[in-house]
Amino acid sequence: MDKLHAIRAFIEVTSTGGFSKAARNMGLATSSLTRLLDALEESLGTALLTRTTRHVTLTDAGATYLEQVSRILGDLTQADDSVADNQSEPIGNLRVSVPVTFGRLCLSPFFANFLQTYPRVSLDIVVSDTYCDLAKDHIDVAIRIGAPEIDPNLIVRRLAINQRFIVTSKVYADRNGIPHHPNELASHECVRFSYGNGRQYWNFQKKTRKIQVEIKGRLLANSLDTLHEAVRKGVGIALLPEWLISDEISAGTMIRLFDDWKISPQAEEAYVYAAYLQNRRFSRKTSVFIEQIERYLKSHVLNG
Repeated sequence: MDKLHAIRAFIEVTSTGGFSKAARNMGLATSSLTRLLDALEESLGTALLTRTTRHVTLTDAGATYLEQVSRILGDLTQADDSVADNQSEPIGNLRVSVPVTFGRLCLSPFFANFLQTYPRVSLDIVVSDTYCDLAKDHIDVAIRIGAPEIDPNLIVRRLAINQRFIVTSKVYADRNGIPHHPNELASHECVRFSYGNGRQYWNFQKKTRKIQVEIKGRLLANSLDTLHEAVRKGVGIALLPEWLISDEISAGTMIRLFDDWKISPQAEEAYVYAAYLQNRRFSRKTSVFIEQIERYLKSHVLNG
């Protein structure tokens, strides 16, 4: 048995959820792929998969094994790439995770420009607002927004400040008036981003003065696009990033509130940042990509 080939087959089956599709992706007969998995399980002395006529699921041992071999194969792929990717010109495939709305509005032009500038690099863009496991999902670089995380397995590079404003629409203001002090938000409908917890607060700071205000409202969503559209339609007041609503503020269709206060939903300041695994730190294509995206954001999208 070619164990490396069998491990790749195991990972392909778990990612596709079945033997037939995995076999097609690998250019194998289903029977051949089944024999590979049988031989792998026999060599390990344990079952990795629970197989029924309709589903294939991981056993507990299989889940542990998948986590380990995914990391090992990721390191192996990176080692292979590093042999070619140590020249002055970056080369190879780069798998990048980006947030949905930010990727659509702010990064799409950058990706096109990057590919034109670096013809020997290919991009695999994963668009998701979920924080992925970089090792398990084979992500080279994750572009994230928020307070940079502390993780000994990750290298984090801050790219730009993520400035946010409290805004509402002219429609809402004409109908309900607008608050003139943060404490007045208690009597207004607030459109809230879902952070996966219960009660939600906005933190206000003006010089040395700090106020924390609990906000409430009938709309809670984990999508900036949903919140943005709700504010446009006059549903309420929201805390939204500058890059999303600056044009509407300039046009007068949205009203910025409390512009003399600094506002954040968390105590820490939020950034747009890049996260990548320690084993990517010597990758030329990774370093060039991060340098170029930082330059692009600061010159076209955000202030550093």
